[in-house]
Amino acid sequence: MDAKEWDARYATTEMVWSVTPNQFVADELADLPPGRAVDLAAGEGRNAIWLAGRGWDVTAVDFSQVALDKGRGLADREHLDGSVAWVCADATTWTADAAYDLVVVAYLQLPPAERREAVRRAFAALRPGGAFLFVAHDSSNLAEGTGGPQDPAVLMTADDVLDDLEGTDLELVRAERVVRQVPQPDGTTAPAYDALVRLQRRG
Repeated sequence: MDAKEWDARYATTEMVWSVTPNQFVADELADLPPGRAVDLAAGEGRNAIWLAGRGWDVTAVDFSQVALDKGRGLADREHLDGSVAWVCADATTWTADAAYDLVVVAYLQLPPAERREAVRRAFAALRPGGAFLFVAHDSSNLAEGTGGPQDPAVLMTADDVLDDLEGTDLELVRAERVVRQVPQPDGTTAPAYDALVRLQRRG
């Protein structure tokens, strides 16, 4: 889907995603001291707003202006809009204007060449010692899990993301398949499988 298609999707419903942060973003980053963060492919800003509420100075980047406008409204209601800069840009062409202490990329589902470009740009935005967290629908989710994209071309594994960053100066913290429990209409839950990569930039 291109930016216009995402604009249309965001415009036709109150919220496409939840207002709470992704569980892995919250679990992995809750103990980090606040600094400057960028949430790349931020959507409606749920992770950016959560970070801002914890004292981070956040830049939320997405190519859907409709999503960013919704995020700004949510942040304003939480009295946090001044802590988030909302930037309309494509993750595959965005360039950081300064070094960040944290880069979050959550559920940016792209074909391999575009994903590699976005991942390398995201990692390049980090200062030495900065943290990188990438979460996405795992390739195995198509056959084994529930929900998520049904196009295998935009799914990936943690190893795929590490391959995208080949040649960069990184320290591996965690790279694996993780499971989320997704609520179902009948009140039960079903597993969804994600790829999670957490790194630190050396240097």
